[in-house]
Amino acid sequence: MIQVIIMALIAMGTGMANLASAAEPWVRYEGGNGPGKGKHIVLVSGDEEYRSEEALTQLGKILARHHGFTCTVLFAVDPKDGTINPEVVNNIPGLDALETADLMIIATRFRDLPDDQMKYIDAYLKAGKPVIGMRTATHAFRIPKGKVYHRYSFDSKAEGWDGGFGRRVLGETWISHHGKHGKQSTRGVIAADAKDHPIVRGCEDIWGPTDVYTVRSPLPEDSKPLVMGQVLEGMKPTDAPVAGSLNEPMMPVAWTKTYQIAEGKPGRVFTTTMGAATDLESEGLRRLLVNAAYWCVGLEDKIPARANVELVGEYKPSPFGFAGHKKGVKPQDYK
Repeated sequence: MIQVIIMALIAMGTGMANLASAAEPWVRYEGGNGPGKGKHIVLVSGDEEYRSEEALTQLGKILARHHGFTCTVLFAVDPKDGTINPEVVNNIPGLDALETADLMIIATRFRDLPDDQMKYIDAYLKAGKPVIGMRTATHAFRIPKGKVYHRYSFDSKAEGWDGGFGRRVLGETWISHHGKHGKQSTRGVIAADAKDHPIVRGCEDIWGPTDVYTVRSPLPEDSKPLVMGQVLEGMKPTDAPVAGSLNEPMMPVAWTKTYQIAEGKPGRVFTTTMGAATDLESEGLRRLLVNAAYWCVGLEDKIPARANVELVGEYKPSPFGFAGHKKGVKPQDYK
């Protein structure tokens, strides 16, 4: 009888633990063996167009399984039903995970997060911790005037924060599409003076169906372009480059930078205006992002000649476009 009670209690405890895990509005991938073992990466998704919820879960799996990083992926969650809904712009639960993060990877678009969520991003940046910004992270936030964290907004004109988080931290805010959106894809070309940089090691084939973004030329003095975006005539990696001014000169699509917030410490940044879920089908781009994660946390001497970026599990990314996210998916469905 006692044994039956004990077994029942064990089963109950297991069930409650599973229920608690299922209720978490984020997903966590424990790191295995690898140079990143003991490091924690928080990947923040939340955009309506480029399926960052799909891109960052796959990137998190790669970084955890092949490189040892423990990865927590956060999502825009609809509080009504707990599903991932990037059209909900004011809720990304779990940002307190940044308190233990060694790296933040962010791919949000026009978020208006409440103060009790933004405070974790603000504290992380004031600590000078490293950041990787992907695609729409240049315009990660759209926060109205009068709110505490308006200075982070992409259109901020606050003193010292012109262009908000994008320009102050990543190096650029939203300006415009440089290539024709949905019609001209991007070939990444390693910048001539960056061929020996550890982040581009083994990245000889970078391509994505997203178009090149316009950025200021030149970028801020503390930025170093690593990859230039060659605008192609069509949506295939074999398409020819567009002739004329779009590629003369080419816009940077990946660069490094340093940032410093208020009296905080300086931090390392890697920014790429590529990074849609469909872009991650490119082995070269996946390797660029993995190498950047190593570099950001100070492990550049551990970057292999060709980092393992094999896809983990089935990966069939949804096409980019508005109102195209998978409906009814909860964070734990990506477990």
